[in-house]
Amino acid sequence: MGLDSRDYYRPSGFGGFSFFPPVLKKILFANGIVFFIQLISQMIVYGYTSDGYTLSYEYFLTKYFALNSIFTVGDHNNFYIWQLLTYQFMHGSFTHILFNMFMLWMFGMEIENIMGSKKFLIFYLACGFGAGLLQLFLSQLFEGGMGPTIGASGAVFGVMIAFAMYFPDRYVFIYFLIPVKAKYLIAFLVVLEFMSVGDRSFVAHLAHIGGAITAFFFILYDRRNRIGAGNVFGSFKKSNNRFSSSSLRNAFKSRPKDVEDAKFYDINESKKDDTIDYQEEVDRILDKISQHGYQKLSESEKKTLFEASKKK
Repeated sequence: MGLDSRDYYRPSGFGGFSFFPPVLKKILFANGIVFFIQLISQMIVYGYTSDGYTLSYEYFLTKYFALNSIFTVGDHNNFYIWQLLTYQFMHGSFTHILFNMFMLWMFGMEIENIMGSKKFLIFYLACGFGAGLLQLFLSQLFEGGMGPTIGASGAVFGVMIAFAMYFPDRYVFIYFLIPVKAKYLIAFLVVLEFMSVGDRSFVAHLAHIGGAITAFFFILYDRRNRIGAGNVFGSFKKSNNRFSSSSLRNAFKSRPKDVEDAKFYDINESKKDDTIDYQEEVDRILDKISQHGYQKLSESEKKTLFEASKKK
């Protein structure tokens, strides 16, 4: 998959935008470490069942750190509250973690650069918690129960929803060939998850839906901060302290045709003042990005950063 960057300004090749922002990098690293521990635990055998099957320490990881059902009773109740966090960092296979981490990086790097690292961490974990809660409380109703649940895909679905709301008209290239706008692709994936609930597969569809719903309402709640989401938040209107029926549709509408893109920041139009220490100003702007996120920059600061990237 690939991304088209034509619908927003990004100072490529410079410190204003990071392809591995700090929180995302730590999440990727943490998932990798936990998966390595899972692999090691599979190889350490501590006994055998009466049927001759081996018992490895993976059993204890699953019992205490995967997300287990709350509806079992007695000695079989393996649910612990911390599992709502720990299950997000466990995966069942190499392809499972590879796919989740690739999707998280592809969509999440821009979301962290927009939100800022602190807010992105809260957002990501909240999506994982929301995914886990929906899986816990509705799996018994719609799927007849649940086995141990692991994986970051619920939180990743939340990140994908955020991407579709921030950049609805951004093209995502499926198999590097087929361009589809993010709002259509991700909406289709969510509908597919709803249709797949109860299919008795090993995929936690309810967790995916829970992550998506959590992300959607997190972003709506955060609309007052105007965190650099283009025209998305500007399209939300309140009526008697409630959203109008059109506000949800407006979140995924196309950008107005008269909105200018990065060409607004034409370096040839700037008038440089030779008495200003540009490096000091750029350092100040980068510090501001580190503390508050790229979305908090003023238009003049964005222009300065863009000019500096051209000089590099």
